[in-house]
Amino acid sequence: MKTVELRKATQPLASYLNEARKGPLILTVEGNPVAALVSVRDSDLEAISLSTNSEFLDLIEQSRRDWKRKGGLSPSEMKLRLVPKKTSRRKR
Repeated sequence: MKTVELRKATQPLASYLNEARKGPLILTVEGNPVAALVSVRDSDLEAISLSTNSEFLDLIEQSRRDWKRKGGLSPSEMKLRLVPKKTSRRKR
């Protein structure tokens, strides 16, 4: 993993992107990390957006705690909740 002091980051952005393809590039200010440049080549915008959304991450963590405490749904219960029931039609 490479680090670059922000005030010394004078190369074109493209050169830093090439570096990030090899591994995370950490930008620092006075030696303290402030940002990371990472490759997202195998991701999509939705995945990136959700993975950095603190409200979404909190919701996932709460769900995991609830699952550990209360348990989850069986596959048959999940099917009952998600698959719409077929309505019978009368023949005329």
